[in-house]
Amino acid sequence: MEKNRTPAEFQISAEQILLEAYERKDEPLNKTNVKIADLEELHEAQRRQRQEYEDALRRNRLDFGQWMRYAQYEVEQKDLRRARSIFERALEINSHHVPLWIRYIDTELKSRNINHARNLFDRVTTLLPRVDKLWFRYAQTEETLGNVIGTRNVFKRWMKWQPDTPAWDAYINFEKRYDEFDNVRKVFNQFVYVHPYAETWIKWARFEDEFGTADNVREVYSASIDSLLNEKLIVNFAKWEGQQKEWERARAIYRFGVSKFPNSILINDQLSQFEKQYGDKDGIESSILLKRKKRYEDELDSDPLDYDTWWAYLSLLENYPLEVQREAYEKAVANVPTSVEKNSWKRYVLIWIRYATLEELNEEIEKTREIYKRLTKVIPNKKFTFSKVWILYSNFEIRQSHLQQARKILGFAIGSYPKPKTFKHYIQLEIKLKEFDRVRKIYEKYVETFADHADVWIEYAELESNLNDIDRARGIFEIGLEQLASSKSVSELWYRYVDLEVEQREYERGRYLFERFLETDKNSTTIWIKYALYELGVPTQDQIAEYEKKVEEAGDDELEFEFDISESSKSKTRDVFEKALTHFKSNNLKDERIVILEAFKKFEQVHGDDSSIAKIEKRQPTVVKKVKELEDGSTREYFDYVFPDDIKFSKFLENAKKWAKQNK
Repeated sequence: MEKNRTPAEFQISAEQILLEAYERKDEPLNKTNVKIADLEELHEAQRRQRQEYEDALRRNRLDFGQWMRYAQYEVEQKDLRRARSIFERALEINSHHVPLWIRYIDTELKSRNINHARNLFDRVTTLLPRVDKLWFRYAQTEETLGNVIGTRNVFKRWMKWQPDTPAWDAYINFEKRYDEFDNVRKVFNQFVYVHPYAETWIKWARFEDEFGTADNVREVYSASIDSLLNEKLIVNFAKWEGQQKEWERARAIYRFGVSKFPNSILINDQLSQFEKQYGDKDGIESSILLKRKKRYEDELDSDPLDYDTWWAYLSLLENYPLEVQREAYEKAVANVPTSVEKNSWKRYVLIWIRYATLEELNEEIEKTREIYKRLTKVIPNKKFTFSKVWILYSNFEIRQSHLQQARKILGFAIGSYPKPKTFKHYIQLEIKLKEFDRVRKIYEKYVETFADHADVWIEYAELESNLNDIDRARGIFEIGLEQLASSKSVSELWYRYVDLEVEQREYERGRYLFERFLETDKNSTTIWIKYALYELGVPTQDQIAEYEKKVEEAGDDELEFEFDISESSKSKTRDVFEKALTHFKSNNLKDERIVILEAFKKFEQVHGDDSSIAKIEKRQPTVVKKVKELEDGSTREYFDYVFPDDIKFSKFLENAKKWAKQNK
C-alpha cells in the first residue's frame, strides 16, 4: 500500500511550534521577597542565612561549592572579614582544592585588596607549585596591574620548577611584548636545557629569524645539531638556508643528514623536493633515486634479512612498472627468516601483506589469492601463527563475494591454529550477518579451546544476555565457574554473573551468588566488601513497584532506574559488614578485620549519621607494644592490634564468672 505523500491542508511552521511551547511553559518558582525594615531585622536575617550555611556544611563539610557560596554571601553583605574566615576554614579542610584558592583570590582582587591577593598567590604557589593554572593567573594579574618587574619575578620563580612547554612559551611572549630580546635569549637558553627537543630549538631559531640576524639563526641551528642530532632539525636548517638563497649550504646540510640518517624518509623526501626546485633533471635522478636505490641494493646484498631496508626499497619502487615491483617483492619474500621467534617474522609477514595489497589494487584477483595461500604455508603455524593473516585473507574473499570461502578460511584457522583474535573476528562477522546459531557454535569452540580465560565465558554469556536468553546466559556462567574454580580470574566471572542478575532485577539471585562466592573463599575481604556494597544498591519492593509504574505510564521499557538508598539497604549492608567481622574475629584474622573496619568506617562516613560514625570510630583497633618470651628465656618486643570489641567481650566473660561464683 503506497503512502499518501501529498502536502497536508494545514502546514505548521517551526516558528508556530516554538511559540506554542513558549506559551505553555511552566511559570518559574518565585523566591519569596523578604522586606527588611530596620537594622535589627537585617541582623536577624543574616543570622538565619548564616545558620543555614553552617548547618549545610555540618552535614557535608567537603561540599566546597557550599563553602564558596557562603563566602560570596558574606562578600555581598560587605563583611570581607567573615568571608576571609570562611575561605580559611575551607582551606583547612582541603588546602589542595584549586577552585577554592582561585575564588578566594578573585574575591580579594574584586575588593581591590591587591596585597592580600599577592599574599594568597605566594601561599598557593608555594603549596602547589606544579599547578600551572595558578602561576598563569599570578603572572596575568601582575601584568594587568602594570607590575612588569613583579611579573618577571613570578616567571623566574615558576621556571625553577621546570614546568611544561606552555609555561615557557608564556614567559617568552611576555618578554617579547616589552621588547626585552636579550631576556628572551636567556629564557631560551634555559628552555632548551629543560626541554631538549627539536620543537624547542626550532622555536628559538624562528625567534632569531624574526628579531635577530642570519648569523644568530645559524648559531642556534648549529648548537641544536651539536646537542641533539635530529632529522627534523636538519630539515628545518636546510629549508631556512634555502630561503636565504644559500643553495650550496642547504645541499650540504641535506647530505650531512643523509649520511647520519641513511634510511630517513623525511630527509630523503625533502632532499628530493629541494633538487626538483633548485637542481637539474639529471642531478635529481642521479643524486636521489639512483643513489638511494643503489644504496638499498648494496645493503640488501650484505644482509638480505634486513626487512626494514626491504620495506624502504619497495617504497622507492612504487612509481616503477608493476613487473619491476613484482620482481622485487619475490626477492624479498624469498628471504625467509631463519629464526623461529615470532618477533623476527613480523616485518617479513608485513611484506607479504603489502605484496597481496599491491596485486589486489591492480585487480589481479587470482594472483592475490595465490599470495595469501603461499603466505599461510610459509608461516610455521605449528609453532606460532598470525591472526592478522587469516583475517585479511578472509576479508579478501568477502570482498570477492565468496562468503563460504571466507568461512572455511576462518574455520580452518580456529580449528588448526586457534587464536583469540581470530575467534573474535569470526564471531563479529557472523553477528553482522545475524547468524546467531553459527555464533553459538563458534563460541562453544572458543570456550572449549580457551576454557581458562574468564573473558571468553563472559563474552559468551553477554551474547546470550543480549539475545534475551537469560537462562542460557546463567548456564554459561555456571559452567564457567566450574571450569575456573581454581583460577585466580574466577572472581571476574562471579562479579559479572552478579551484574547479569542486577540487570534482570533479580536481586535475591545476586545475593545468593555472593553467598556461594563467599563459600569458596570466606577469608577474602574484597568479596565481603563488594557484597556489602551490593546490598547498598538493592532497591526496596516499593521502589521497584514505583519504577514499574513509571515504565507503564511512560510506555518505555528502557527508562532509567533511579532510586534513593533506603534505610533498609543500609541496614543490610551493615549486617554484611558485621558478619564479616564476626567471621574474621572467630578465625583470629586481625589484618582482615582492620580492612573490614576501615571499609565499614568509610561507609558510615558517607551514608551514616553522627551516632553511627561515632560507634564505628570506637570500634577501630589501637596498636600496642607487647613482650613475648622466647624458648631460650629471652624476650622480644612486638606490636599487636587491640580491638575494643574484644575488650568488651573479655569483661563480659569476667563478670559472668564472678556472678557464677557468687551463686554457687
